[in-house]
Amino acid sequence: MRLLAQLQISKLTGMLAFALLATAALAQNYGKPQVVVPPSNFKGVHGLAVDNQGRLLAGSVVGMSITQVDLKSGKGTILVDAPQGQADDIAIGPKGEMAWTSFLQGVLRIRDNDSAPIRVIAKDLPGINSLAFDQQSGKLYASQVFLGDALWEIDVTGAAAPRLIKKGMGGLNGFEVGKDGWIVAPLWFKGQIVKVNPADGEMKIINSEFKVPAAANYDSKGNIWVVDTKTGGLYKVNAADGKRTLVAQLDTGLDNLALDKNDNIYVSNMVDNGVQLVDANTGKATQITKGGMSAPGGIKLSEDGKTLYVAHLFGLRAVDTASGKLTDIARMHGDPIEYPFAVTLSKDHYVMSSWFTGTVQLLNRKDKSTKAMAHGLAAPMDAVELANGNVLVLELAAGALTQLSGTDLHDKKQVVTGLQGPTQMIIGKDGAVYVTELSGRLLRIDTADWSQKTIAEGLAGPEGLAQAPSGKFIVAEAVKRQLTEVDPANGNKRVIASDLPIGFEAGPGLPPPYLTTGVAVASDGTVYFSADRDNGVYKIKPN
Repeated sequence: MRLLAQLQISKLTGMLAFALLATAALAQNYGKPQVVVPPSNFKGVHGLAVDNQGRLLAGSVVGMSITQVDLKSGKGTILVDAPQGQADDIAIGPKGEMAWTSFLQGVLRIRDNDSAPIRVIAKDLPGINSLAFDQQSGKLYASQVFLGDALWEIDVTGAAAPRLIKKGMGGLNGFEVGKDGWIVAPLWFKGQIVKVNPADGEMKIINSEFKVPAAANYDSKGNIWVVDTKTGGLYKVNAADGKRTLVAQLDTGLDNLALDKNDNIYVSNMVDNGVQLVDANTGKATQITKGGMSAPGGIKLSEDGKTLYVAHLFGLRAVDTASGKLTDIARMHGDPIEYPFAVTLSKDHYVMSSWFTGTVQLLNRKDKSTKAMAHGLAAPMDAVELANGNVLVLELAAGALTQLSGTDLHDKKQVVTGLQGPTQMIIGKDGAVYVTELSGRLLRIDTADWSQKTIAEGLAGPEGLAQAPSGKFIVAEAVKRQLTEVDPANGNKRVIASDLPIGFEAGPGLPPPYLTTGVAVASDGTVYFSADRDNGVYKIKPN
């Protein structure tokens, strides 16, 4: 009897152990993240400078950092980290000091050397954009563009308030101070290259042939080098007569340039997230560094699962899920799009939204023409097009789900209000709309009567979501840097991947989601997600 009892206990113990192992296997039924699009140095690269040590420095607004770029390997090393490093432009002074403009923060910072403290010498200047030192006098000048339109002289000590030189010029962008003390600059909105006397604001036009000139710099011979972000052209302009010569045809989305003491020309491209070295004599361009995605956000899979579409702020890109090959759908400044943070798909359109510009855009999937563009929305985080042609938008600042209809989506109606930080949404398999809220909820909204039902609570900063073949939802919990499976039947949650490169923190005064972590699920259960910390795109496959 004792032996029989022992055998029964042993059998039960074995069954229990097997059950525990089976449960553990179910709880870990996804593999480790695999790279689809490799990480990269920047979240959109903008201002460039070569300092007195010969280092190439690159600034990023969205990445809120200044990076030193190795000229041989292309590897980036953070010189000034977020959030103080936010830099639309960088300038090196005659004593080796470094100043930079924090565009979204409206702040201008400076430090005397690498080990010196960072000082704020101007603030409350929204859209503070470009800056340059007069290498003879040490005076510092800075301009506001896009969120303002003015040129200022900045006290390098920070003791005196900025002195207004001129307003309403037409977007005076990346500029330089010549040996004569005059500023040479592009006017972004007027297509001109001009000279400005900082003493009294007198302005003279040098050339008016550009589409969207972004930066102008002198070389050692007195020639003016200009990049045109709209056309992708690098031009040499004769300072005396204004005649220009196309030296290199590059890709659209150029933002800035810098020349070293040997007249080597470095050019930044915000869309390609990279820097090129251009030979001034031959126009040959050598890629120093480049990234597959600038600042990846919302993602969506094509109907056949072969293509992943990624909104990466400075453009919309397609990724071949088998090979990882990248294809541009639209490029910022080269095509008529407005900084897409998220994308969804309908039968005929790419539906892009941008909280920064307050826009939702329908881009035709066949010919890339714009079907409609709605402006004036309250920080739209995501949008979906319904079968009837209406568009639903999550307005973060309004806490609302808004329906757009009519010609060019001009008719707006809030159909659900009181949402607590609406961030991303999808249309579920049952036809309902599912929404993540920063407050921690996953909601189901019935489009027939706009009634709401809470599917799950207690999520940590939920952003992107997608529905798996099983019907369960995969949600990116950005605060905890993990992907979580949510069962809509009972709200149960299960972590399927953790310690992920997601959840990049927003800077001062910016919406908490900032860069959204996108999620998509293929028919075989493979989960794709965008990584805003390292700018890569990854997948995890079910075992």
